[in-house]
Amino acid sequence: MLDPATVKGFLDPVEGEALAALAREAGRLGPVLEIGSYCGKSALYLGPAAREAGSVLYTLDHHRGSEEHQAGEEYHDPELFNAELGAVETLPALRETLFRGGLEDCVIPVVGRSAIVAAHWTTPLGMVFIDGGHSMDAALADYEGWTGRIVAGGILAIHDVFPDPADGGRPPYEIWKLAVASGLYDTVNRVGTLEVLRRRA
Repeated sequence: MLDPATVKGFLDPVEGEALAALAREAGRLGPVLEIGSYCGKSALYLGPAAREAGSVLYTLDHHRGSEEHQAGEEYHDPELFNAELGAVETLPALRETLFRGGLEDCVIPVVGRSAIVAAHWTTPLGMVFIDGGHSMDAALADYEGWTGRIVAGGILAIHDVFPDPADGGRPPYEIWKLAVASGLYDTVNRVGTLEVLRRRA
């Protein structure tokens, strides 16, 4: 297996292992979807787990970078910036990760905006992992677009949830609160900054 530490990204290994365990279970109920592919670090955990469950991982991203990845922002990476286009471009990095990791049989990249893809999506999902843009508009679109696609007993996992505003941005925390208040989910556990909920029957 390709070492996730060699791939650009922001997922803690403990969180990654937790995601893999969830996908092994929830993948039996339907495909797994992650929102926010970036360069494929999380796919290295989720892809093999989905394969073990007899399913696949759909990894969704527009590949132009989140707000914090743009030129001049805190997490901008010049190596992922296409100067000719004047735009962030992470799709080649993802495809390299999937190739080197031997995951092209179980990880399916979906390139597009989350809300647009969600509006045309019909396949029920065993698990949704939200780790896309951290603006309120982006996080809310991810939650509202995909929460209705999760089957009973399936998993909703949200990354970068910080209850204390001093620790990080608020939008993932706000959509987690929406999920808890919706009555649709039971809380499962928290691993690092990863909040896990299960869809009620």
